[in-house]
Amino acid sequence: MAPKVAALVLVLLAVSGARADVNPDEVASVIWKYFTELGSNAKETVDQLQQTELTKQINTLLKTNLQSVSAYAEDLQEKLVPFATELQARLAQDSQRLKEQIRRELAELQAKLAPYADEVHQQIGTNIRQLQAKMSPYAEELRSRVDRGAGELQRVLEPYATELRDRLQDNAQSIQASLSPYADRLQEQIDGGVESLKERLVPVADELKAQVAQSVAELRRGLSPYAQEVQDGLNRQLESLTAQMERAAEELRARLATSSEELRAQLSPLARELREAASGDAESLRQRLAPLAQQLDQRVGQTLEAFRQQAAPFGEAFGKQLVQQLEEMRGKLESGTAGVEDHLQLLEKEVREKVSAFLSTIPPPEN
Repeated sequence: MAPKVAALVLVLLAVSGARADVNPDEVASVIWKYFTELGSNAKETVDQLQQTELTKQINTLLKTNLQSVSAYAEDLQEKLVPFATELQARLAQDSQRLKEQIRRELAELQAKLAPYADEVHQQIGTNIRQLQAKMSPYAEELRSRVDRGAGELQRVLEPYATELRDRLQDNAQSIQASLSPYADRLQEQIDGGVESLKERLVPVADELKAQVAQSVAELRRGLSPYAQEVQDGLNRQLESLTAQMERAAEELRARLATSSEELRAQLSPLARELREAASGDAESLRQRLAPLAQQLDQRVGQTLEAFRQQAAPFGEAFGKQLVQQLEEMRGKLESGTAGVEDHLQLLEKEVREKVSAFLSTIPPPEN
């Protein structure tokens, strides 16, 4: 069986069966990601999902991780694999139907809005300018929080370089005895500083997401007078726009979290190198520690500066992405031409609805 197929079902079961509360959105995200990655391999996938090796791997996972909800997990496994198989087989047919539906809706919407083309163009332009004005302070705030958080972490770690240089004046046995506790404290400060940094940054992403919803609501109100006869088509476009913007906000949150974890990964080797030095012989300890003591503050500074350079512009990039999405929507309303993103947004929405409906039919495990 192909690794991707095994990974899909194993992850699905890990996500949904490892706890009593099944999250349909998480399951749908895994299915959607899997389907979009596979592309044209639909028939092969259907065949592979039915192979007996799949059952063996699922049973191994159940025995290892899901003993407390084994009956529930077994019921879920028996229903989930056929469901995923059927869903994959239906995607190609649904895909063509949805493409045609979107094409018709956009053509009708464009025709109805044509008499108001200037007003619609101006309305969306106004919304773009308002969105840019709203995004600017948040982008600046995010940049400021990145700088403050990195600066605070640098100040917390600075004394460790001085302390390490001071320790080199002690005798070798004393240095070796105190080095591991010192490394542990350094790692604790790194971990605490990174967590504090993440706590500073995440609220900005949440606030930006709220502004996205407000901006789309304002655009909906601004366009509604021109689209009374084609509200369904306009709503579909606005739903697609909302989904794209919300996904961009979630991606921003994920990028900030990832950058913070990368910072932790880049700083943590400093503590590890100290522990490794402590495990060597005492005689050569000073020789091994001297370069690290001289470089510690420099390496911390360089790592934090690289983090600043990477994370600080995220807010500006997010604002540009939202503006681009609004521009693309304006172009679609003026031309009546659907893009690939419209089709994928609607198809994904249907997949999520089907997954949610499917999981709602499976009773949760008894406590």
